[in-house]
Amino acid sequence: MRSFEAGTRIDASPAEVWEVLTDVGGWRDWDSGVDRVEGRVALGEPITVYATMIRNRPFSATVTEIRPREVMRWRAGLPFGLAVIDRTYTLDAQDDGSTVLTVREDHTGPLAGLLGRSTPDLNPSFRQFCAGLKAKAEGRVSRPAG
Repeated sequence: MRSFEAGTRIDASPAEVWEVLTDVGGWRDWDSGVDRVEGRVALGEPITVYATMIRNRPFSATVTEIRPREVMRWRAGLPFGLAVIDRTYTLDAQDDGSTVLTVREDHTGPLAGLLGRSTPDLNPSFRQFCAGLKAKAEGRVSRPAG
């Protein structure tokens, strides 16, 4: 199994963080690592992320779990479970009203190693995502007028 993970504490409530996180069409406005995202956050719906680091290979997944203000999970991979990619966004409410966001991706299955050879280290991208979401949720980033 290969895993990637990043996290950050955000000075905003889980509801505020969830609103930013689930507005996938707006990700490109605060995450410079994303060109665009197609799809919507709904159980069983497809999502495709066009990342700047791998422009020729978008990441396509299906939304497999939604627990508002707590967890969003996506799954992708090869047929028959030969390689499975689980990406999980977890929001952990803190006693002081802030939220800890964790983004984790696990690669499993018999061909996960093969898939991993063509997958770059996602940790820097996940750290950038967390920093951008933090800035947006804390009100330090605004959408361009237009």
